[in-house]
Amino acid sequence: MFAQRFRTANASIDSLRSETGRCFPNFPLVPMQMLCQKAKYRERLTDSFCMNEHPPATLPLALDDLPHSLGYPSHGRVTIGGESLAVTPVFDAYWRFAAERQQIFFRRLERRTVTLTTDPVLERFRFTNAYRASDRVSQYLIRRVIYRDDLPPDYINLFFRILLFKLFNKIETWQLLESELGPLAWETFAFDRYDALLSRTKARGDRIYSAAYIMPSGRSAFGHPAKHQNHLRLIEWTIRNDYPARLARCASMSTAFTLLRSIPSLGPFLAYQYVTDFNYSTLTKFSEHEFVVAGPGALDGIDKCFVGAKRVAAADVIRYMYENQERHFAALGLQFASLWGRRLQLIDCQNVFCEISKYARVAFPEFAGVAGRTRIKQKFSNRGSLPAPWYPPKWGLNERIQDSARRTSLTSAMAVAVQIT
Repeated sequence: MFAQRFRTANASIDSLRSETGRCFPNFPLVPMQMLCQKAKYRERLTDSFCMNEHPPATLPLALDDLPHSLGYPSHGRVTIGGESLAVTPVFDAYWRFAAERQQIFFRRLERRTVTLTTDPVLERFRFTNAYRASDRVSQYLIRRVIYRDDLPPDYINLFFRILLFKLFNKIETWQLLESELGPLAWETFAFDRYDALLSRTKARGDRIYSAAYIMPSGRSAFGHPAKHQNHLRLIEWTIRNDYPARLARCASMSTAFTLLRSIPSLGPFLAYQYVTDFNYSTLTKFSEHEFVVAGPGALDGIDKCFVGAKRVAAADVIRYMYENQERHFAALGLQFASLWGRRLQLIDCQNVFCEISKYARVAFPEFAGVAGRTRIKQKFSNRGSLPAPWYPPKWGLNERIQDSARRTSLTSAMAVAVQIT
């Protein structure tokens, strides 16, 4: 009723507020501010940022029209680290986001590229996968940088390749280096050659760094005017100071994290990301559920999901999500499609907090978080279907993926045969 009224040409936010109160007098859990914010949100998705008296006729507003991933205001509490915390609507959206983003991943694998999602936020803006290792850059790192039969497999070269790739974190930069300099190995590394190529690339106006991370310049440690020069020196410094062997000797991820933190200019966020990347390889074999570090985006997402989140260590919050994921998916009636039986790991739960922080800027603008950012910069561009993913062999997933693909192919072939007959 109130939705129909709001769709009429003369309806206003005040009339929406009044009509909702009349229709749902015993529904105090939906504050009018939030409902009005959802109305603003719907208009925002069509680049109409003002609340005018004539909302677009093509975007009807009704309870069912609100993106299912937004959920309704939660009134629950969870206990983390001995503290009882009230959860916000963003907490439920965390689980809905993870489930829907994983479904998008599988829909692209199944080549269902026409309609990937009905969630208008996920449809319009770019978000990483629920599983970090499924992202495009991680997949390239695993398949094209780490596990290469044509490149040396020893621990020094593994360390060299992973660190070289991750410092720039850009597939095109790796491809440029490889095409111009030949096979990338520590034995043939020469600062001057790498520097000259990267300097020429920058001079043409081409980017050599990914925008995913804010990379420190390293100038205070290595003294060069250009960031890439300092990062090349950083690679030299780590290998000459025996970091590959020292990393391989680490008994735990936390010990390895501490080691990487000792590298000049490497802060806690990058050190945790890099130790995760090293752990994709055979260089280390750490348990993935022993250690986690929350980055700035995850801290913002945590603040949006919980009331009084600062009373609890961020690592404890992430671990809670990891340990209780099945319970919360089930509580919301969500069928979460895991990664061929692999649960969300600590690193994945950390990343989802970062992504829900971005998602909430549009879906839940009333929750400012600690960062106070209001826009999502990157728009989603449907690049079509995905190639079959490939993960670190020690996870035991690649065989399951092949079996699943064979079953899918057989099912498709049988369906075609039935149609022909």
